[in-house]
Amino acid sequence: MNIHEYQAKELLRRYGVAVLDGGVATTPEEAAAVARRLPGPVYAVKAQIHAGGRGAGRFADDPSGKGGVRIARSPEEARAHAAAMLGHTLVTKQTGPAGKVVHRVYVEAGCDIARELYLSLLVDRASGRVAIVASAEGGMDIEEVAEKHPEKILRATVDPASGFSPFHARRLAFGLRLAGAQVGVFTAFVTALYRAFAELDCSIIEINPLVVTGAGAVVALDAKIAFDDNALFRHKDLEALRDESEMDPKEVEALRHDLNYVALDGEIGCMVNGAGLAMATMDIIKLYGGTPANFLDVGGGATRERVAAAFRIITSDPKVKAILVNIFGGIARCDLIAEGIVAAARELTLKVPLVVRLEGTNVAQGKRILAESGLKIIPADNLADAAEKAVRAAREAA
Repeated sequence: MNIHEYQAKELLRRYGVAVLDGGVATTPEEAAAVARRLPGPVYAVKAQIHAGGRGAGRFADDPSGKGGVRIARSPEEARAHAAAMLGHTLVTKQTGPAGKVVHRVYVEAGCDIARELYLSLLVDRASGRVAIVASAEGGMDIEEVAEKHPEKILRATVDPASGFSPFHARRLAFGLRLAGAQVGVFTAFVTALYRAFAELDCSIIEINPLVVTGAGAVVALDAKIAFDDNALFRHKDLEALRDESEMDPKEVEALRHDLNYVALDGEIGCMVNGAGLAMATMDIIKLYGGTPANFLDVGGGATRERVAAAFRIITSDPKVKAILVNIFGGIARCDLIAEGIVAAARELTLKVPLVVRLEGTNVAQGKRILAESGLKIIPADNLADAAEKAVRAAREAA
């Protein structure tokens, strides 16, 4: 789960991470009012969307060509910047050409920037540890820096058995050419950030840029936080930070039924149980010349009701020309899945071809339920057969 910059900074502030004063606004007048409460004379007005590259982004209907992060030198100018952003679509590298509508802005106090650095904490799947990544190339696209200048990326990993120690931060501080009191300030900053990362069950905290001020302070000028969805049951307060306006409506509906759903751009809707099997299904659809319309994992504990909900979500996508159901009955029984498929197909009056491949627990009963349903369901013997039939059916339907 992602949250906005202003929400991330409020959370980090609670852990003692240094951030600037600011406030969120949903109208130009609120933006001006926030600016009046802040120490001037310079303010930053930042569009709040779940995407990076806001400063380099552009509003298609703004002839000025300015991006989603603008400097104001008075509350009135802050108001004007907010008016140019709110309700308008910001397009960045990460939003794609469709962009995202800005519903709120964050007005923040100015800062005396001496240096811009990069800092992030993330789960390193390769080592099974938390990695602390830093670079002196702050404020830039870190992926581009890593590709063209990998020597400028510094890294320290934290063994979960021993935990974080100040030496992790000091080693990075020396690599960033910090000296004197700045080393201690940076170490305290990283210590607080790591505590937030661990206690909030984050998957990533990214500070870009992390700035060193003229007075030697270390401050998070930007903040991005994403949480591990599987740990959110421990953090009901964090669930309240979810902004559903930033999500595809189909993804919102999937959350309500505990379904793992990601909308894609293809024409074949997929319903699978298990993330690995779902990825394999998407791959083989591509192999046979099709494109998946979604990633949808109904989970090992799939029920008739969840299967029906999954069908409603898939069929609400107008791009879907065929549906491929690929179920391996382990925890989930094939007969229960088949009952859910039949119930959903009858309820929704499916207008697109449906290909079903079942294997595993009670597979014979499941296939019999599908065969005796009287519905036009295309059975498949294996995954390759299912993908080939789904791709062919989608092409014929198109």
